[in-house]
Amino acid sequence: MTRVATVPLAQTLSNAIQRSQAKLATAQLQLETGKKAPDYASLGTQAVRNLSAHSLVAREDAHSAVAKQLGTTLSLYDANISQLDTLGTDLSQSILTAVGTGDSPGLQEAIGAAFGQFRTTLNAAQGGMPLFGGSQTTPPFTPQTLADTAGLDPASAFTNDEVKASARVGDHLDVQYGVTASDLGTDMLAAFRTLAEAGTIGAKPTDAQLASLKTALGQINTALGSVRAISGENGRKQAQLETLSARADQRSLVYKDLISRNEDADLGQVAIDLAQHKSVLQASYSVFSQLSGMSLVSYLR
Repeated sequence: MTRVATVPLAQTLSNAIQRSQAKLATAQLQLETGKKAPDYASLGTQAVRNLSAHSLVAREDAHSAVAKQLGTTLSLYDANISQLDTLGTDLSQSILTAVGTGDSPGLQEAIGAAFGQFRTTLNAAQGGMPLFGGSQTTPPFTPQTLADTAGLDPASAFTNDEVKASARVGDHLDVQYGVTASDLGTDMLAAFRTLAEAGTIGAKPTDAQLASLKTALGQINTALGSVRAISGENGRKQAQLETLSARADQRSLVYKDLISRNEDADLGQVAIDLAQHKSVLQASYSVFSQLSGMSLVSYLR
């Protein structure tokens, strides 16, 4: 005779309710975290790919950050180099006017102001460290006044070394950067030395002073050529860094998209699943409640 019992049915319904509860809990967790799975182990075969992608994102972001930081430093170089170009151009024009007209009112003051700006530019600092000092921590240009340059050996005017830094901005790609005060200012210092040795220039320069002005004019033009060559090389590195940074950002976005496809949950689908699992669970509760209230005795009366 077949046995009539309600316990196996109750156990079957209980197991179904537990499965519905687990599915509902998973959907709720996905909705809260926005992730398909709570850990990498739950991603299955995609776990290794995603771990590798996370590593690549970190590497590309690091390269981009270094390139952008270095780009800021090169921008500071560019600003100061441009100042040297401007002061040299302005001083050259003032001297050319004096030589052409034979009159030099205010020229001595212009020369002194240009030297002051020249000294300030070469001793410019970033974060307390000289921009043009190489690895040295002291200001690289030592003369304090224009008069100090008279008879001065250029080698004695600069205290920088020739050490230049290097930064990793890509896979197996290092960019060496740095401009030294001696590279930037030696030729211009020669012009200031010539002007200092000419003595104080009044409203009417002497013949000797006119000769010195002509010599200084040629030295300034030579110095401007050197300054502009350095500026061009610095600009080339700036453009290179901008390109490398943009490429690193693009690669990082590709890897992040791959990570997102494997890890991030489709919140629209999760919302639909959540509603479905909730309805199934409510139905299971209702059926379980109804069956629990049933008794064979009620049908045997």
